[in-house]
Amino acid sequence: MKSEKAIQNEILLALSQNGCKVFRTNAGEVRTKDGRVVKLLPKGFPDIAGFRMSDGKAVFVEVKNERGRLRPEQVVFGNLLQKFPVIYGVARSADEAIQLIKE
Repeated sequence: MKSEKAIQNEILLALSQNGCKVFRTNAGEVRTKDGRVVKLLPKGFPDIAGFRMSDGKAVFVEVKNERGRLRPEQVVFGNLLQKFPVIYGVARSADEAIQLIKE
């Protein structure tokens, strides 16, 4: 089974080659070596965010492997995004991500 990291890299490349500017995002928080806590994006924020260059429409992709399931925070964030005119979806492959931006 392919790792989510490998799938994310494939999706980033595929979307970039298909008219999008996309970036890997990090959510939650991390602790630095000296003990400070750095807050990142909110929990549940999709793994990939960016925009479709043809029209500037925002793109958000939550990446899962074949067995991966959405965590409750990801469901909440996805439901929020679906209320707006953005492209959002869960992708388990580069092909699924490309389908998202073409629909």
